[in-house]
Amino acid sequence: MNLHTLTLPNGIRLIHHEVSNPVAHCGLFINAGTRDEAETEQGIAHFIEHIIFKGTETRNVFQILNRLENVGADLNAFTGKEETCIYASFLSKYYERTLELFQDIFFHSSFPEKELIKEKQVVNDEIRSYKDTPAEQIFDDFEDLVFTGHSLGKNILGTEKSIRKISRNDVLDFIHRNYLLENIVIASVGNIPYTRLIKLVTRYFSEQPERGDAFPRIPFQHYKPIQKIQRKRILQVHCLLGAPAYSFHDDRRIPLALLNNLLGGPIMNSRLALALRERNGLTYHNESNYTAYSDSGVITIYFGTEPSLYEKALDIVHKELNRLRNKMLTALQLHTIQKQLIGQLSIAQESNLSTMLSVGKSYLLQNRYDPVETIIQKIDNVTAGELLDISNEIFNPDLMSCLTYLPK
Repeated sequence: MNLHTLTLPNGIRLIHHEVSNPVAHCGLFINAGTRDEAETEQGIAHFIEHIIFKGTETRNVFQILNRLENVGADLNAFTGKEETCIYASFLSKYYERTLELFQDIFFHSSFPEKELIKEKQVVNDEIRSYKDTPAEQIFDDFEDLVFTGHSLGKNILGTEKSIRKISRNDVLDFIHRNYLLENIVIASVGNIPYTRLIKLVTRYFSEQPERGDAFPRIPFQHYKPIQKIQRKRILQVHCLLGAPAYSFHDDRRIPLALLNNLLGGPIMNSRLALALRERNGLTYHNESNYTAYSDSGVITIYFGTEPSLYEKALDIVHKELNRLRNKMLTALQLHTIQKQLIGQLSIAQESNLSTMLSVGKSYLLQNRYDPVETIIQKIDNVTAGELLDISNEIFNPDLMSCLTYLPK
């Protein structure tokens, strides 16, 4: 992959991959998320992601939405624990239109009071909707357990009470403190010459608004495993096990990604899928996930099942973890899971949108992007001994936390 990079005089970074596809993808990545909120600001990073589209000094909400939607483009955004992203997919001839709109939203959003009031209702409806989906809510509640007392444990959406308290001044203060230009990346994958893109980005992103000082990010420490059961008005049991894991910068991230994929990745022949669903018919939905943050990470194992089958399903999960800790993979097994993950990564590269999002986040966190060939080489270099050592460290039964939702 041929990537071009540039840093503007004000600190904003650009990374571009030129392709011949008529559809382009561009994202504005901001190194600010839920973990950067003060105690009194819970949910504000995500709320800003909503309200930033609701008006600028020269456009109202309808003019913002119509600017790209009227030419068939898709305008979107998301908020994570450590980043916020505004992005769009559009025909390549609309690059300037897209970048100009990004610039207007990023530098000149006005946050009208009447829009704040309406959007608080929208976000609180989103929170209530989330609470109606225990298979999703349990992930947030589990991270709150694992990262007890730390900003990484904060719920991205916030609470209905915390959202109601957010003022326009709170929004402006969070942006002033966290939307620092040196923490901004513009990522692009599309059919535009790099020289032309430089001119557009320079034209629209050379402003230098006054910004404050962000709160320093304090690494998570002092983890203690927790076992917790909650009674809820639900029909199924929902169970989540896990523990802290390696950061985005840790070399062991690749081997752990291999283990996670083997255990319960998005494949039909993962060990959990075979043991829980195919052999025993205990679950419809089971999965494992590994999320790496800038200075920490978390690995989770989820399943939902009938109350009468819960104990048996949980026992099978522990048996699969015990297999990973005590039985080294054979050469054939190792080669198989390496091929499997390499195939998944290669297929993901077929999506230019996925590539843009991956490139943007990587460049945001480490100021570089490892091409897929480099990652494949790292996967091929993983040994069965490494995987056994990591399994014993990460899946140590004495360090695993567990959160279970039981029907009332």
